[in-house]
Amino acid sequence: MATYDLVVIGTGPGGYVCAVRASQLGMKVAVVEKNATLGGTCLNVGCMPSKALLHASEMFEEAAHSFAKMGVSVSTPKLELPAMMNFKQQGIDGNVKGVEFLMKKNKIDVLKGTGKILGTGKVEVSADGKSQVIETKNIVIATGSDIARLKGIEIDERRIVSSTGALSLDKVPGKLLIVGAGVIGLELGSVWKRLGAEVVVVEFLDRILPGMDGEIAKQFQRMLEKQGFAFKLGAKVTAVDTSGKTLKATIEPAAGGAAETLEADVVLVCIGRVPYTDGLGLKEAGVALDTRGRVQIDPHFATSLKGVYAIGDVVAGPMLAHKAEDEGVAVAEIIAGQAGHVNYDVIPGVVYTTPEVSAVGKTEEELKQAGVTYTVGKFPFTANGRSKVNQTTDGFVKILADAKTDRVLGVHIIGREAGEMIHEACVLMEFGGSAEDLARTCHAHPTRSEAIKEAALAVGKRAIHM
Repeated sequence: MATYDLVVIGTGPGGYVCAVRASQLGMKVAVVEKNATLGGTCLNVGCMPSKALLHASEMFEEAAHSFAKMGVSVSTPKLELPAMMNFKQQGIDGNVKGVEFLMKKNKIDVLKGTGKILGTGKVEVSADGKSQVIETKNIVIATGSDIARLKGIEIDERRIVSSTGALSLDKVPGKLLIVGAGVIGLELGSVWKRLGAEVVVVEFLDRILPGMDGEIAKQFQRMLEKQGFAFKLGAKVTAVDTSGKTLKATIEPAAGGAAETLEADVVLVCIGRVPYTDGLGLKEAGVALDTRGRVQIDPHFATSLKGVYAIGDVVAGPMLAHKAEDEGVAVAEIIAGQAGHVNYDVIPGVVYTTPEVSAVGKTEEELKQAGVTYTVGKFPFTANGRSKVNQTTDGFVKILADAKTDRVLGVHIIGREAGEMIHEACVLMEFGGSAEDLARTCHAHPTRSEAIKEAALAVGKRAIHM
């Protein structure tokens, strides 16, 4: 019987990062993975492949509509979808092999099969009808999340698809109906809209991007509508008739009222994700779950069962790969007797559309609800030199600072490369920085990031270029 210091169940961003950090700290580590490849949802059917298709479809769109105005003459681009899917797969393969390399480099044993917790210090790994019991001092649950499903609507991954199926369609749908106006739905909608689909998004709430700053969400919706998206807000899909050549979706107002029917070639269900705990044997082992099916943990990631910890999508908090990674590092350090910690007030979020949307910290709505007095500094990309010469001026930067202390409480960006720009705000906020600190930091010219400096200046009503 093999004995380890730590066994991690799941090799997504949280799991494999946790394993690497634990190995760095001198532990004997094994990971358990039920799928054929390592990397979890993120690397195989989530973050990474979607970014490949977002990039490829953006290049397709640029070639068709933007090259000519820059003096670059090309013939009308022709879509070769199988080649684009191959481009996506090459990216997946490269990342998966990278994780395999990290396991070997850090001398981490990879146990293929389904992991089940038998109790403190015991994990059963089952594959192909055989099972073995592994002894370990510590266990980390990093099994991630699964797609949330709509009652009465069966996902077949051909015509009614989840995000997984939407990454591998064999042709561009004429009409794509997306259920849910969250990050994943809008990103995948962007891919297929650019490749030629007609896109309609149905959202139960009266706004897109729930949880994001309201002003940002409104402006972003207008931008997407300009790109050709159609939105039905405050509405729900109650049924999808699959009997005909095209799908017929029944749409009802969320508040009640007359139903309407929309036809579509593909329906994409993107209503969120749920913790994945199937087959782990948590109830039998005595690991407590909360009312939403998440593993309950204390401030040190410990579950109700001694020696068992949990991180990532399977516990409370934003379902983000980088949040899981930070938790993986923190729990490994805690197990090693160090002071592992995650600052949940500084976890950025990004929507990888064109333009991108990024945010860190509090929204205006959250600050108002908490009764915090704050000042706002905004700066539009229309007044940013680099954005003007590149003719990519959509969007703005918004900085929210405490009215009394000037400490930055939230930063929200909509614009090109917003996902890359948000991190200077993250670093500033980690150090408890003020808008004044940011305003007095020299920024290279000409860069889009100067808009962040100008927004910080605008907090004190002294922006230079506006």
